[in-house]
Amino acid sequence: MRALVSRLDNDGDVLLAGPAIRAVAAGCDGVTLLCGPRGVQAAALLPGVDDVIVRRAEWIDPEPPPVERAAIDAYVDAIAAVGADAGVILTSFHQSPLPTALLMRMAGVPRIAAVSEDYPGSLLDVRVRDPGDVHEAQRALLVAESLGFALPQDDDGALRVTAGSRSAASGLALPERYVVVHPGASVPARAWSPQRNRELVDALAAAGRDVVVTGAPGERALTAAVAGPPREGVSDLGGATTLAQLAGVLAGADAVVVGNTGPAHLAAAVGTAVVSLFAPTVAPARWRPWAVAHELLFVDVPCAGCRARECPVAGHPCLGGVTVEDVVQAVDCIAGAGRTEAVAA
Repeated sequence: MRALVSRLDNDGDVLLAGPAIRAVAAGCDGVTLLCGPRGVQAAALLPGVDDVIVRRAEWIDPEPPPVERAAIDAYVDAIAAVGADAGVILTSFHQSPLPTALLMRMAGVPRIAAVSEDYPGSLLDVRVRDPGDVHEAQRALLVAESLGFALPQDDDGALRVTAGSRSAASGLALPERYVVVHPGASVPARAWSPQRNRELVDALAAAGRDVVVTGAPGERALTAAVAGPPREGVSDLGGATTLAQLAGVLAGADAVVVGNTGPAHLAAAVGTAVVSLFAPTVAPARWRPWAVAHELLFVDVPCAGCRARECPVAGHPCLGGVTVEDVVQAVDCIAGAGRTEAVAA
């Protein structure tokens, strides 16, 4: 038996699908993951994934390509070539699974399940009702379970990656003990200001902690500004790591300070405590770090749940109200803590 699992957005979303993918893998002979180019690095790190089909989805990607019949036909052919017996479509609450379901059905997938508030007609065999404010990892497990796929008894349902230890960062010059500060975010409204991040690095260094600043290749200017001039105890690894190497860096940290973005879930996947500067543009119940010690820092604001990509309110009050002292105290509280018990779906 072979199965398809679809999660078509970012690395962080793909990481959150990990427990559901392991559940599917435990009940079949092979799993092919459908993902987008923004999630392919995470896909390569997930236990249980045997093959990956990568394509930018016109109905999911924030910068979608035009719909072209030849491209859709080729995608259907690639899905059909898998010969899957089941399709598990994983989406967030604001995404429709039905375009993916249609393509799977055209490719001959005989059993398909997804969460869908919209009437699916004959596109879904199992329509899972939206479970509300449950965590994304639990939501995904519910879909897998609806087709009979369950985690083995010895699997706690936490996030996992194959690059789950500090050894994945071999070749990088790292201190013996350190705190990671990751100032960037895939959505600008979820990021603390560069100035606050710089002040945090200064405060942690003044308190005697070594600090490693991390970021994607496109964030080198940001991490350089946050790390400041070269100095003892502060390292700038902006743009210097693959996602697998970043997993190793996070695995070796006492704690990670990060917004609601992919590296927060990567830190959870390697069992490192997270201080989450969590802009409440989306529900914390759905997107907080999963099954790992964490502190959520934000100011409750009337516009919570806005899903804004750019904050329209002067001063970005939900994060602007969080002080450097708040973050330092949170780091002191949870540094060195590890996994917590995951809650089964």
